[in-house]
Amino acid sequence: MSKFLLGSSTAAHQVEGHNIHSDYWALEHMKYTDFLEPSGDAVNHYALYKEDIKMMEEAGLNAYRFSIEWARIEPKKGEFDEREIAHYKDVILTCIEHHIEPIVTLHHFASPKWLIEEGGWENPQVVFYFKRYVRKVISSLGEYLHYVCTINEANMGVQVSRIAERYKKQFMMMKAKQSQEGTVQVGMNFDKMMENMQNKAMESAQVFGTPTPQTFVSSRTTAGDLLVCKAHVGAREVIKELYPDIKVGITLSLHDIQAQEGGEENAKQEWDEEFLHYVPFIEGDDFVGVQNYSRSLIGPDGLLPNPEGAKVTQMGYEYYPEALGHVITRVYHELHKPILVTENGIATTDDTLRCEFIKAALSGLEEARANGAEVIGYMHWSFCDNFEWQKGFSMHFGLVAVDREHGFARTKKPSLDLLGSYLKQLNK
Repeated sequence: MSKFLLGSSTAAHQVEGHNIHSDYWALEHMKYTDFLEPSGDAVNHYALYKEDIKMMEEAGLNAYRFSIEWARIEPKKGEFDEREIAHYKDVILTCIEHHIEPIVTLHHFASPKWLIEEGGWENPQVVFYFKRYVRKVISSLGEYLHYVCTINEANMGVQVSRIAERYKKQFMMMKAKQSQEGTVQVGMNFDKMMENMQNKAMESAQVFGTPTPQTFVSSRTTAGDLLVCKAHVGAREVIKELYPDIKVGITLSLHDIQAQEGGEENAKQEWDEEFLHYVPFIEGDDFVGVQNYSRSLIGPDGLLPNPEGAKVTQMGYEYYPEALGHVITRVYHELHKPILVTENGIATTDDTLRCEFIKAALSGLEEARANGAEVIGYMHWSFCDNFEWQKGFSMHFGLVAVDREHGFARTKKPSLDLLGSYLKQLNK
């Protein structure tokens, strides 16, 4: 349990394919969708997980963070699919067989469609529903697990709300814009969202029974944010009741927030929204999952654009691998709890750049450890190129390329072996 965990991350909906009972599947297939394309087969990880996990072991990785899909486990309200439980059990046992530590995330953005029809993540009943699902999963699979993340990026709805408001003002003023998409750490397609708004509302009423379905990545109200926190606390209680030795945490999307001249107060508020106000709900956790991709520069009027001439990734983020070490140091200083880096990576077709990013990010991680931060692992996003939500298959985050036209053939990139080579160094 004391070994440093080095691996990669995926999310079920992004890699498995045919998540037909989920809200995302419904959203992707709407006429007025915000998605560039549907997920379809994704990268067929549901069928090819054994091959993928073997590749991880061969590269020298010793951990794999993946999510269990709620919509598969509970496709209809109150009805659990034992075949899907058996599937995820086999994924976990395959990890163990290949000396890979399975790190399970219980909710990674996608939800059962029925949950959204019930009011989604703004309905107080979501806490009860999530705890019931967690109890089913952990009672069935908990004996094989050491680490569980309850909810992926619990603060994402708050971030989406903030960036959507910025983008709306920008859109309405018809400014020549620098895209705001790169300031939220999930694949969003805001241009198409704004154009589709009215027609989508009408179609949503037909599909979900409401013109404003509250998915996990919908703009979050203050009450909804509290519900997410309560769902996490409730899930942690269930897990600890069933298997007290399982290490439980949550993951948060965190930017390296840097105040520029005159932006100090705005920067403090930004960090409070993104991290500090969650502390009371995660103080009882065993670790905190840190997910970081870049930095945010904050001036007297709020968020500033990327610096002129800055290198930018496919997602619109500033290329800034140093952000990870800064965030680790800040989180540990304020929470003094073990940190598991659950996501960090770069969207690019240039794997040489990815290799440089990994080297720099891990250097920052090592410096943070040397300065006293307790970091128990690093999970690179992502194992393979996959379905990046609203942006479809256009983003390339993977350590492994996937040929979706020819049997989903996997081709490892040099970055996969590079990451694996760090294990001995990081275990010093």
